[in-house]
Amino acid sequence: MDLVEVLPQRLHMLRFPIGQAHLWQDGEALTLVDAGHTGSAALIEEAVRSLGLDPRRLERIVLTHCHRDHVGAAEELAGRWGAQVVAHRLDAPVIRGELPVPEPVLLDWELPLYEKGLTVPQAPPTRVDREVEDGEVLPFGGGAVVVHAPGHTPGSIGIHLPRHGVLFAGDCIAAVGRVMLGVFNVDRAQARASFRRLAALSPSVACFGHGDPLTEDAAAALRTAAAAEPALP
Repeated sequence: MDLVEVLPQRLHMLRFPIGQAHLWQDGEALTLVDAGHTGSAALIEEAVRSLGLDPRRLERIVLTHCHRDHVGAAEELAGRWGAQVVAHRLDAPVIRGELPVPEPVLLDWELPLYEKGLTVPQAPPTRVDREVEDGEVLPFGGGAVVVHAPGHTPGSIGIHLPRHGVLFAGDCIAAVGRVMLGVFNVDRAQARASFRRLAALSPSVACFGHGDPLTEDAAAALRTAAAAEPALP
């Protein structure tokens, strides 16, 4: 796992072989946005300690959606450190193991990528302590606004920190070689609409579930990429 500084004393990316998570700091209080794959809890804790921080100060784990490379370590981390697990109402039953993971509608070129992603261990049933809806505000980053961004999964969310100009886009948007619509969507047209909605927030920093963060000209890059996506599937 790689630990990458995005904003000094505020934001780090934790990059795994498949997918990534983000650690936000409010002083000593910590929030993890997504939790990597099953088995990565020890790596995440090691990364937290390497920054001179205490894992016991992990207050919440916000899951942008229900996929295994984002949920995997959440149950172990929350159980060990008492963090609150947060997810959208529509993905919460999947995260808990009460419903199956929704199947994506794959394009031909997505098939080999999808099969590679399945090599990540399945996530265990994971508790969700707080189910959120669009527009709710979480108590970190000066007020973290939940932005419902369905399409990748029904309950996918972005997290917007207006005070800091930061957007966590989950897998709605990717930045692998270029800024683009995320892959493996259950509803591609809905995902495109969500892409446009997130881009309209005009963040100065954008973080993704896959790909490097945008820290320069992020708003323009997101608007250009969103405009290039046709409105219809």
